[in-house]
Amino acid sequence: MYKKFFGLRDNPFNVNPDPRYWFLTERAQEALACLTYGIQRRRGFILLSGEVGTGKTTLLNKLLAWLRQYRVATSYIFNPGLDPDQFLDYMMADFGLSCELGQKGRMLQRLNKWLLDRYRMKGTAVLIVDEAQNLAPEVLEEIRMLTNLETSTEKLLQIVLAGQSELEDKLNRPELRQLRQRITLRCKTYPLTPEETRHYITTRLRIAGSNGQEIFTREAAEAVHTYARGVPRVINLLCEHGLIGAFAQQKRSVPVETIHEAAHEFQLDTVAPVIEAKPAPADDSQRLMGALETIATFMEKMRPPR
Repeated sequence: MYKKFFGLRDNPFNVNPDPRYWFLTERAQEALACLTYGIQRRRGFILLSGEVGTGKTTLLNKLLAWLRQYRVATSYIFNPGLDPDQFLDYMMADFGLSCELGQKGRMLQRLNKWLLDRYRMKGTAVLIVDEAQNLAPEVLEEIRMLTNLETSTEKLLQIVLAGQSELEDKLNRPELRQLRQRITLRCKTYPLTPEETRHYITTRLRIAGSNGQEIFTREAAEAVHTYARGVPRVINLLCEHGLIGAFAQQKRSVPVETIHEAAHEFQLDTVAPVIEAKPAPADDSQRLMGALETIATFMEKMRPPR
């Protein structure tokens, strides 16, 4: 509707996790480096947590794309409503291992043999579980048992458990202390800072075909950040409605009043302000960039021989 008016090829604020629009902040770099390091070093159990809409699933999709590019065996489970038997069956099928449903002992025996064979070939396997804050305690216990698949020195199955901040609270329950103690690495996603929000908006517009003209005024971008609290999913929502509103008024730049109206429509003007995340220090930024530069090397080492 508004694409031609603003000179865009695509809708820049689509809510779908399009990898072309992935916005890599220093915090996201740190989380990605943590995930790839833990997998390559066979640390066994990694926790990824963050508030709703801060890019966890997008980060996991990026990780999955890289793992599959280097032929690392992966299983991605995103349905938290599975019971323990369904969970195991889904995981086995995703790894390409057929086994009769309900034969748990045989399932685990075959999985262990398959993992050992991959280990001998210098390969690995990665299980990624998304929306883990909604998993039943019985399924979380099943995941804990999978961490027992190991050699005398290394874990055979690398597990990434991802979920909203409530997942951390859940893991602090006394009955889940054994699972909590197995976590070897923790990484987080964070809301964007005001500067990152402005850069996020201009980057998505540029990828969508913008010629560089100011489509969002600085005041409008600042209002987007305030109402969205730095959450990319909500930023997309407000920016999309900002473009629609500006087009309806035939204005080439989105005025701040349009953002106020959109925020009021979605009741975002009644939400408490966000606590801004502190940017990483300069030396940490250099360290993270160095870690990212080693990711390709890590992945190459995980590629099983032909």
